[in-house]
Amino acid sequence: MAFLRRILAAAPLLLWAVGGGVGGGGGLAAQTGHASEYRVKAVFLFNFAQFVDWPADAFPDSTAPFVIGVLGSDPFGELLDETVRGEELRGRPFQVRRYQTVDEIKACHILFIHQPAGDRVGEILSRLRDRPILTVSDDADFADQGGMVRFVNDRNRIRLEINPGAAQAANLTISSKLLRVAEIATPRGRGR
Repeated sequence: MAFLRRILAAAPLLLWAVGGGVGGGGGLAAQTGHASEYRVKAVFLFNFAQFVDWPADAFPDSTAPFVIGVLGSDPFGELLDETVRGEELRGRPFQVRRYQTVDEIKACHILFIHQPAGDRVGEILSRLRDRPILTVSDDADFADQGGMVRFVNDRNRIRLEINPGAAQAANLTISSKLLRVAEIATPRGRGR
């Protein structure tokens, strides 16, 4: 069953890569609006774990879970939890954690930043700098501010904008397979 879920979970990324986007016109992301958009984004977050390599010291021990976090307001509801329920990556179970402040983030591997209270996105990214956390958002200036992956909603299609320099600074290696299907960001005037 887990194998089938992984294949189904990978389908949006594969469709996006082959067809140029998820949901063009009346497709997956357009079916039920906001919920479907965030269901697709939840699947992307899950799949990023398979296309990014973290340094060994990103995990406190060999049994530590693979953590996907949400900082700020949570647009996913239960969608993200449902997407990763029962899944593992190299023997590590997935766990979803929600944070209201950067100070709460201890062990986290993928962090979706969404309308955080208090700190602005640039300040958050500055505080996370050089930590092995794949930062993801749909904020318009995310890559320019040093974020690693930005979801771009383009006519009901989810595209990716990736800042490989920010990922490299955090000792993360993004697979060339993922980079091939993304727009590469070159932040203006950012020394990441």
